Amino acid sequence: MTPEAYIGERRRGRLVVMRVPEGTRLTPDRSLELTNHSPSGFEWGYGGSGPAQLALALLLDYTGDEAFALDHYQEFKTEVVSQLDCAESAGRWRLTGPEIDAVLHETPGEPAALSI
Repeated sequence: MTPEAYIGERRRGRLVVMRVPEGTRLTPDRSLELTNHSPSGFEWGYGGSGPAQLALALLLDYTGDEAFALDHYQEFKTEVVSQLDCAESAGRWRLTGPEIDAVLHETPGEPAALSI
């Protein structure tokens, strides 16, 4: 079952990404089996190794397709994960399935507008 959304936040200094509505935690474990960018875990808001691991994990979890996730996660990191921010009043970001689909199906040169 594909999640409707993912929510990321910092809890006591740790980064947590949850699947909505299941309420289950997305971990880097499965994505680390494919590519090990950040064994210490996820990060977001810039273009480094932690955001690369999160981008791979998100695409792998959302699509269920290892080859697709490996082919597209670096671009997804640049276009989406590097832009995620927890500065809003709720202290978290939310990335919906339709927003992910929009990025995955966008026409080159026409960036998708995310509500994150």
